[in-house]
Order: sequence, then structure tokens, then C-alpha cells
Amino acid sequence: MTLPSPHADPRAFLRALFDAAVAQALPGPSLAHYLPAPPRGRTIVLGAGKAGGAMAAALDAAWPSGAPISGLVVTRYDYVPPAFAAAQQRGATRIEVVQAAHPVPDEAGRRAAARVLDLARGLSDDLVVCLVSGRASSLLALPAAGVALAEKQVINGALLKSGAAIDEMNCVRKHLSAIKGGRLGAACAPARVVTLLVSDVPGDSPSVIGSGPTGRIARGRQGARGAGAPGGPPQSAVRDAMRRAVRWRDDGDGQAPGRPRRPGQRVRPRLRDRPAVRRTSGCSLPTPTASTASRATPGRS
Repeated sequence: MTLPSPHADPRAFLRALFDAAVAQALPGPSLAHYLPAPPRGRTIVLGAGKAGGAMAAALDAAWPSGAPISGLVVTRYDYVPPAFAAAQQRGATRIEVVQAAHPVPDEAGRRAAARVLDLARGLSDDLVVCLVSGRASSLLALPAAGVALAEKQVINGALLKSGAAIDEMNCVRKHLSAIKGGRLGAACAPARVVTLLVSDVPGDSPSVIGSGPTGRIARGRQGARGAGAPGGPPQSAVRDAMRRAVRWRDDGDGQAPGRPRRPGQRVRPRLRDRPAVRRTSGCSLPTPTASTASRATPGRS
């Protein structure tokens, strides 16, 4: 690629740099470089995000024609590539793409997230390719047990006005979710999970992008301090919802809700993020009775 001269035509030079950067980030033929080989079992594609439709289309095109593949990806309304949408209407695609609301989640997102979680259960010698991009937090709107969708909608709307950083907002979101904060990855066990990420967050941490559905299991009660800024959701509302949401994970074993287990059994999903980026642990939420923060240690996402 020949760039225009920054001195003779600075505008064209900057535009060429922008176009090159966008071309590198767009899902396309380059996606094939990050794909694993087809497994002996099934290949299930799960995912969400504003780039979800484009990522699903690229994966469908890149996956070997003779290798079975199926799955479900959620994207924002009107964000499905037109050619892929037309092919899906003809039944010519292998991956289903559905649409839901962003930035405030809706019932369509709740139903889609429930379907995604159902597809993750009961796997064995299978491969799960998870496609995660920005705004997956709103599109995978499956409330944790004891939390209503209406509560999540109110809290999410207030978070958007709070001025909190994205990692702080996503910390709250993952604690109120039955699928984010590592719960989707845990539900896939013992299948192998390969996550392809398109980041829109500073630092590119898999635990923050889309609230980390296949990242590190979110535990603890220490939370996003920025969410309590003026204009944010009332701390009492957030704490009350989180107390109800985190009960099932207070035992600290990383077990996803609703998954049967044998006595002493621990969930150990095989997770891998591609492309590899910096990996960090999550955050915790303060409660009225606990003022000290639990130390976060680096961990595998």
C-alpha cells in the first residue's frame, strides 16, 4: 500500500491511515488465521456484539464447507450485513444471527441470551467458538436469578448517565448477569472454548470486552466505584440487586447456575482467547457490612 505524502496531502494521508486501521479491524478473510481445526465433535458458534453479524458472516465463509458448524450470535438491530441477512432468509447460512436492542437491553436480548446459554449446555468433545465484540453487555441480557429484566434496564440506563468508566459499568453488569462475567464459558465445560474478540475498551482485557462472557468468573462483593457518581444508579438499588444476584456464586467454586454437578466436582472449562491480549482478573463490589477490598490477582481469562 502506497500512502499519500503527509506534506503534500495531509488529509488524504490521515484518511489512508484511518482506512488501513479499520480494514485491519473488520472481520473478513483474515479471520481464518485465528480459527482452530474442526474437532471430532460438534462446532458451536456463540456470541454477541455490534460486530457480531460481520464476525458470524466471516466465520461462516471461512469454516471448511465439509465441517459441520452451527450456532447463534446476537447483534444490534440493523447491524447484520445485508448479504448475510439475505442468505439467512434463504436458509443458506450455517450460523443464525438475531437482533436485539442496544444500549438499553430489551426482551429480544433476554430471549436470545437464554438461547445462547442453552446451546452451551451438554457439550463434551465439542468446540465452542465465541464471537465477542463491543456492546455485547447489552445484547446478552440474561438477568441473574432474583433480578428482573426491568431492574437491569433501569440500572443500565442510569449507568450510561453516571460518567463511570466502561470497566466500572461492566463490573456491575456482569454481577447482575447469568451469562456474563465468565458464566457462558463455565456453562460450556468440558468443551474447548476459543474466543475471538474485537475490542472497544482501553487495555483490551477479555474480562471487560462485552463484560467477559467467557472470561474469568466474576466473584466477590467489591464493585465499580464510578457507578456511584452523581447521576448514576442509587447505590441501594445496585447493592440490593447484586446481593440477590451473587448468592449462587458466594461458594467461590465458579459453578454456573443451573448446571448439575457431582459432590466435589469443579467446573474447569478449557478457555482460550484469540488474538491474545492482556489478561486480568475482575473486580468486586462493596457491601454495607464490608469496607475492605479483596485483592485482585492476575488470572487466566
